Amino acid sequence: MKYRKFGKLGIERSAFGVGCMRFPKKKDENGVETVDMELAKKIVYTAIEGGVNYIDTAYVYSDGQAEKILGEILDGGWRERVSIATKLPIWEVKKYDDMPRIFETELEALRTDHIDFYLVHCLGREQWRRLEALGVTRFLDSLKASGKIKYACFSFHDSYDAFEEILGAYDWDMCQIQFNYMDIDNQAGLRGLELAGSKNIPVVIMEGLLGGKLADVPESVREIFDSYPEKRSPAEWGFRWLCNFPQVATVLSGVTDVEMTRQNLKIFDKADVGIMSREELDIVARAREEYKRRMKIECTGCRYCMPCPRDVDIPGIFSTWNGAFKYSDDVSGNRHYIEKIKAGGHGADKCVSCHLCMRKCPQGFDIPDMLRLADREMS
Repeated sequence: MKYRKFGKLGIERSAFGVGCMRFPKKKDENGVETVDMELAKKIVYTAIEGGVNYIDTAYVYSDGQAEKILGEILDGGWRERVSIATKLPIWEVKKYDDMPRIFETELEALRTDHIDFYLVHCLGREQWRRLEALGVTRFLDSLKASGKIKYACFSFHDSYDAFEEILGAYDWDMCQIQFNYMDIDNQAGLRGLELAGSKNIPVVIMEGLLGGKLADVPESVREIFDSYPEKRSPAEWGFRWLCNFPQVATVLSGVTDVEMTRQNLKIFDKADVGIMSREELDIVARAREEYKRRMKIECTGCRYCMPCPRDVDIPGIFSTWNGAFKYSDDVSGNRHYIEKIKAGGHGADKCVSCHLCMRKCPQGFDIPDMLRLADREMS
């Protein structure tokens, strides 16, 4: 396992970090889905024995049970071998006193006396300003002073401008962003990664394979990767691309079986900065362009079209439509989401072509026509 520097913190952690958002599940005797504890233990222990020393979880994962599950898994001496990252659920915070109350429940669930990396979860500009007014930085300072956390951090989902504001508003020890070779201009993006690096703030990567979409690729993308003499899986291409950046401290992967864990250990055993040649970077750039070509509509999800007077979920429909054709040769798996939107009364069938959305769309799309086409192709 390669270990990478955590910027200004003066420490190193494994290039591969286990993400606990997608613990494997099984059905009990009543048909109810629960986390498969035995398999989850095998995954985590295999990772740790392979050199992983960074594990990421959150208050909300696995229906609010992930911290408790991880605490049980790491009991019996495993805790001392890893750094734990978990998160403050900002949607649960209405006043200052909610923060210490929630934190103590997290400590208890994780069966530990401290948390190594404590992240303010899922920050955007509006949430940051609200929490800052409630005293979240004072809360983080108090946790560090008491030794209950080692590092104050945040995870992020918003625009680059919001990222720049948040990053400069507090002396953060680490930040976590969504980043992959398709998201270089999305959310914090490449500019955000470089900005954090310029401040020597380590960056942990989530959604490095875009929720698995970049691991199971359409045939046209696979052909691009296979044009390279050395054969690799799409997942290896995605992870190697990320590890090429010196600003990247750890890449999270939500493994769901032991074999996938072993494969990741092999990939990250070679996870050096500068690992990608010019030819390899060109291969990834070609794959990116092929994905863009497969897009149905270049909707950015800005939501200027919303709210729709007929309550049509315009961004949701376009996102599903794009995702179905952009990342897969089989659209059937996405149809259930379109049907769910319809069942909730938010489907394209509700559109009456009032064109209010078109007057607000900065891209100038003919939204009613595109909604009808999406509905037709996804039905």
